Amino acid sequence: MSGVGRGELTDKAWAVIAPLLPEPGRRSGRWRDHRQVINGILWKLRTGAPWRDLPERYGPWKTCHERLRRWTDDGTWDRILDKARVYDDGQPVEWVISVDSSVVRAHQHAAGARKKGDLPAVSPYRRRTVKRWAARGAGLSTKIHLAVDGRGRPLSVLLTPGQSGDNPQLFALLDAIRVHQGGPGRPRKRPDMLIADKAYAYDPTRNGLRRRGIAHTFPERSDQVARRAARGNLGGRPPSFDKEIYRQRNVVERCFNRFKQWRDLATRYAKRAALYRSSLLLIAALIWLR
Repeated sequence: MSGVGRGELTDKAWAVIAPLLPEPGRRSGRWRDHRQVINGILWKLRTGAPWRDLPERYGPWKTCHERLRRWTDDGTWDRILDKARVYDDGQPVEWVISVDSSVVRAHQHAAGARKKGDLPAVSPYRRRTVKRWAARGAGLSTKIHLAVDGRGRPLSVLLTPGQSGDNPQLFALLDAIRVHQGGPGRPRKRPDMLIADKAYAYDPTRNGLRRRGIAHTFPERSDQVARRAARGNLGGRPPSFDKEIYRQRNVVERCFNRFKQWRDLATRYAKRAALYRSSLLLIAALIWLR
């Protein structure tokens, strides 16, 4: 495909993505080209426009939306990100990992999802809360939990309702990291260093990371400092904290900024959280394949 438009798949990105897409099915009509469809999805994500406003050059809007949904259900978008993370661009994964979260407001168009809809790949917690979140879009918000490598490239993405805390999602976010490094053996999951802000600075979290053998650096919260000072000599020493390493945490903030340059991600218009997460995975793969 010549004359790649703004925000569309480059030839390099398409060469990686194309082998991972399902083969065209047997049907009477003409099968719409996969690259054309993904470019239509990217146009929607870049502009934030309604699906019905999709330009004719990308084909019927229903086709683009249906493939976004279908490839969400069969895990295609997850496989694309898995492949992109090990794409040989001369810059392998840097295992100094930063984590953080960001709240995205749900637009009124996100209302009306089915109450019985399932939410695959959403961080696990109380089922009733998840179902209520899926059913109600207007007036609510979504929180993106993100882990990035030392270059600010996405390693794992989880979604929760906007009011959820950051710390309870940390281990689920780390468990979602799986990087196949080639050759035999299991995919790598454990970082060399984990960097996070005060929202994750709880003693059970630190203890859990030590049990996993994960080095980490979090700033101490003010209430923890005051409580230790009040106990005097019995308060013990403060946990180790490396200011120089902590300065590298800005890569996760920069990654959120890159996501939110896509207007459909800066505000959630999707009724289903799973479709919104698939949009994040697609853009995450493009960040790796840039």
